[in-house]
Amino acid sequence: MSNTAPKNIKQRLRQIAFIIAASYFILMTSVYIMQERLLFLPTHLEQDYRFEFNYPFEELFLKATDGALLNGIHFKVAQPKGVILYFHGNAGDLSRWGKIAEPFVKKGYDLVMMDYRTYGKSTGTLAHDVFSTDAQLFYAYVRDHYEEHEITLYGRSLGTYMATCLASNNKPGQLILETPYYSMVDIAERRFPLFPVKHLLKYPFPSYNCIAEVTCPITIIHGTDDDIVPIASAKRLNALAPQSLTTFITIEDGKHNTLGEDERYWSYMHNILP
Repeated sequence: MSNTAPKNIKQRLRQIAFIIAASYFILMTSVYIMQERLLFLPTHLEQDYRFEFNYPFEELFLKATDGALLNGIHFKVAQPKGVILYFHGNAGDLSRWGKIAEPFVKKGYDLVMMDYRTYGKSTGTLAHDVFSTDAQLFYAYVRDHYEEHEITLYGRSLGTYMATCLASNNKPGQLILETPYYSMVDIAERRFPLFPVKHLLKYPFPSYNCIAEVTCPITIIHGTDDDIVPIASAKRLNALAPQSLTTFITIEDGKHNTLGEDERYWSYMHNILP
């Protein structure tokens, strides 16, 4: 065998290793750069867009300290049983989520919902910390119009972080979490196990940092077949919640975006929100 053969093999292996390393770096960089597009899926509305819902409502614009205008909807019913402050998921805008929330209004509850920055008509720049401060701004609005014990904080998917942190810093009547997660890092590590997402993710959303400090009743509801937020992540969060205050509800075969279409979900909700 020629003496050059081993050298050629080593050279080829080095080339392969370089290609693998370069590809990994490119993919990792792409994940970092594209993370807002992967995590947030807003749709936009013109400022003169007119909402149409089946129940009376008032449109809101609350101004954040940095000047961002945050659009919201305040559904109002006669003699409400209470008020739900609802934080929606990562896709769409109020024109869609308002309709999803209407069944709660039908049950006799006022409901306030906001669009995050860059969603719908809301302005401003996305950053991790503004999700919490913007949520607190809407909580203050609700607290100005209702007794605090009348407030139900409801978080769905992405919005469960905002609802959980609000509950830990305030005294609402109860907290409901639909398809929650331990942290966004936990979800990203499950989806991208080969990348150091803990160091790459600009939006860690650590719900686990807040859940233990909540002092109101907590309901967690999750489907077993959720392929967006695995139920294992919700169980990790539940393990840190105050157990005497927390109810964990499992919907067998339930998926991430269809729990609201399931009769079992509404059977539980009729007891949680009578």
